[in-house]
Amino acid sequence: MNPSSSGWINKHQPVINRFLNAQKIDASEFYELTLRSGFLYGVSVTSITYGKKEPLKWTEIERTKLNLFDCLYYTYFHNQRDESDFYTEVCAFYEQINPKHASYFSSFSKSKPGAATLEKIIQERVQTNEARFERNFSNLITNALLFLDVIAFEQYLKNKNELKNYAAALEAGLMNIIWIALMQKEEKEQYDYLLLKLFEKSLRYTKAINQEAQSLDDLSLAPFQTLFEKRYALDLGALALWDDHKLDKTEFLFLNRLGNLLQLPEEVLKVSTTHVLDFIHSNHDRISYLNYSNPVRHFYTQTSNTVKRLILRNKKRLLQELLESKDLVMLLGQSTYRDLNKAEKKQVKAQLLDICKSIPSLAIFMLPGGGVLLPLLIKFIPELLPSAFNDNRIDPSTEDNS
Repeated sequence: MNPSSSGWINKHQPVINRFLNAQKIDASEFYELTLRSGFLYGVSVTSITYGKKEPLKWTEIERTKLNLFDCLYYTYFHNQRDESDFYTEVCAFYEQINPKHASYFSSFSKSKPGAATLEKIIQERVQTNEARFERNFSNLITNALLFLDVIAFEQYLKNKNELKNYAAALEAGLMNIIWIALMQKEEKEQYDYLLLKLFEKSLRYTKAINQEAQSLDDLSLAPFQTLFEKRYALDLGALALWDDHKLDKTEFLFLNRLGNLLQLPEEVLKVSTTHVLDFIHSNHDRISYLNYSNPVRHFYTQTSNTVKRLILRNKKRLLQELLESKDLVMLLGQSTYRDLNKAEKKQVKAQLLDICKSIPSLAIFMLPGGGVLLPLLIKFIPELLPSAFNDNRIDPSTEDNS
């Protein structure tokens, strides 16, 4: 059975049925399996059903597809549903939820829901991380929010009304927890702020997140009622705090208080605070980006290299366009030694995007989520095109102060 070939769900379904019937797993135990697989962290190192005994050497993306299916399947039958209605229900759920960053449902909405339809949905739902960087940028960020589908599906089975509002409120609550968790770090790095940006670009149900909450006291935990909702919130908080060191006292106290506010048992809190560290260190050799002190740092490095390569390949055309925009050149030069004000930043962004429109290879910056790359573009232009800036840069050290 190959999750990259058509018909894989029909081949896998008897396996998940035997697995669930033999194990008689409750919700807490299934969540633990999902956690150990890495699916909740966006990195499926094993599959929930097969564990380490894979019949084929699957890729991480293939395991993720399997794990998403298994989570949806388990959620459906945990709610004591009739097997014959599974595909109808799960496809209707995805059609109703209508994610903000995807429009793939319309292509097969007229066909009868079945395994083939769900295969297409899962294929599009799972992030790809393929070498084709020109693919929708928001699909290259993270799988860490994919479990939201599972939680929302559980809610859908209980109450089909107000599903979008429910999903949006839950997603907003999770993002605010991530935001507050990052603020607990005693030493914040640019990668911590980038992590928030990356999560924001992977939002499925909301356009933006209000970051007014500065502490757990400001945060409404009303959306977190079920076991999956509560544990997922705690584990994403732990993931946001992770680096290559132990949790410091402030971070540990934050997670402890969050767990208490969510009314989770102490043993669950212990699992959440220790498992993410154990998981990362145990899988350094299996997942390439875990070989770095932080996966976000690795993403930042790879993205920087990609942007730099795009600039080099289009150097002549980019230089020509820049030289025709003297105000832009001046502002970019000044940005190397002072912070631009809000109006200047808006002007730079607008003019850079106009230039990117005229250069096909730079169209990546026009895609959803591409805006997060603009600071990297600004960073490399002065370095790679010094002649364009030496004539336009106003260095404060050489200004006439008389």
